[in-house]
Amino acid sequence: MNSRLEGYRNKTPQERLGVLATSCGLSDADVAILGQPGALDDVRANGMIENVVGTFQLPLGIATNFNINDRDYLVPMAVEEPSVVAAASYMARIARDHGGFRTSSTLPIMRAQVQVLGITDPFGARTKLLGARERILEIANSRDAFLVKLGGGCKDIEVHVFPQTARGPMVVLHLLVDVRDAMGANAVNTMAEAVAPTVEELTGGSVRLRILSNLADHRLSRAMVRIPESALATKEFSGRRMIDGIMEAYELAAIDPYRAATHNKGIMNGIDPVIVATGNDWRAIEAGAHAYAARNGRYTSLSSWEVDNDGALVGTLEMPMAVGLVGGATKTHPAAQAALKVLKVASAQELGEVTVAVGLAQNMAALRALATEGIQRGHMALHARNIAIVAGAVGDEIEKVAGELAAAHDVRTDRAEEILARLRGEA
Repeated sequence: MNSRLEGYRNKTPQERLGVLATSCGLSDADVAILGQPGALDDVRANGMIENVVGTFQLPLGIATNFNINDRDYLVPMAVEEPSVVAAASYMARIARDHGGFRTSSTLPIMRAQVQVLGITDPFGARTKLLGARERILEIANSRDAFLVKLGGGCKDIEVHVFPQTARGPMVVLHLLVDVRDAMGANAVNTMAEAVAPTVEELTGGSVRLRILSNLADHRLSRAMVRIPESALATKEFSGRRMIDGIMEAYELAAIDPYRAATHNKGIMNGIDPVIVATGNDWRAIEAGAHAYAARNGRYTSLSSWEVDNDGALVGTLEMPMAVGLVGGATKTHPAAQAALKVLKVASAQELGEVTVAVGLAQNMAALRALATEGIQRGHMALHARNIAIVAGAVGDEIEKVAGELAAAHDVRTDRAEEILARLRGEA
């Protein structure tokens, strides 16, 4: 598959879907799910959550040009914000001519936490739990024989001690579980419940919380991109000026949490749409990302940007990526299943790596814009179509109104209404 789809943005939605179907070998059923409203029917929706009254749609776009570890990907992104898909695709276009993205990941290890209260010897309790490691692993794994058969299961334990809290000494047992291609919440929560009686027996304390942690710091995905100076040059800015601007913007995110919050939001602009499109838990990914950004006691940038010995810009991103291909909405939502067919990933680890590469591309696009004309110029040009629709434009009027708004760099609803009235008067 070639992710470099020439002229893709200039086609109609129906034409784009046809190109996508050909590129990815989608069936007619897959095309129908992706291209028609109502892929998630009321019956299926009612089985997914409570008090269902209907369904809610988001635009589903395809980020093109991605080459990751020498393989091309077309990436589904469900998002409402203009410029996200375009920005990721554009930076992927630059990167693919210079080796694309390189990614790697750790094993899919999730944590379950078992909280113990009512003890006066927390360090003694810790020693008892560590001494019973094999017994605890055996009990945990007895609750998911299928996961163990697949090569997963509870692999180790950790014990954390908090000798002084408002509720007295506290011990927290962590189960480290290889969840394979699942997100893993149900598996680790079940194991935590299973070992709780034994934990109480060993420590003499009372178990309270038995639940996973979304700070999945043993389940990391990484991406790297290297862009030479010449590839970043534009008519207005030299490659060196571009790199200097990107580095200046990054340094502020590295030292200032006020900037880091928006910097990291830009990364999640790329990550969340892939997570949503594939039916994964974007709240868990967000929680893990921001906790990881503050893991050293200060909130900072998730990404790192450097200049290598040859003067090229090098960006890296490492973060928790608790995604799955089995269970949850990834299996029950028809559109999520179709999105995974477009991606053609073979494992949850591969999905995590692709997602982080998209996040890094999105981050690079934002830094590039900030280093040059500012974030609003490109964003507002794409946002102009939304404003045209809000003003009442339909059909061909949308592009005409949006074009005038963007050309004047004056993207306002009242201005769109004026343009629309003039066009209709002329007609």
